[in-house]
Amino acid sequence: MKITGAATVLPVRDLEASLRFFIDHLGFAEEFRFGNYAGVQCERLMLHLSQQGNPNTAEPGTGCVYVFCDEVDQWYAQLNAAGVRTDGPPETYPYGMRDFLVFDPDGNQISFGCPVKED
Repeated sequence: MKITGAATVLPVRDLEASLRFFIDHLGFAEEFRFGNYAGVQCERLMLHLSQQGNPNTAEPGTGCVYVFCDEVDQWYAQLNAAGVRTDGPPETYPYGMRDFLVFDPDGNQISFGCPVKED
């Protein structure tokens, strides 16, 4: 077996509202839709959105994903200016990453982080 990819599934209440958030604010594109289930992609990152009521869908707002990036400060500034809900500006942590959280309309957490360059 050769693994070729993976997608985090985020549970959502309203698929249309979630799609608008990921497309309009985070720069994703809709890749597919099957009923109340859809996939969005940004560069090499694929996320699946599953509307409440689909089989095996967790409670909306309980999902989380960590996205590795090359920088986070400019990205945070852009999202903050657009009114996207976050946990505050990026911070540098002892685990070697600088990151911050974004919350989608249901409260699912999308962390954006980049490695801290050692001096």
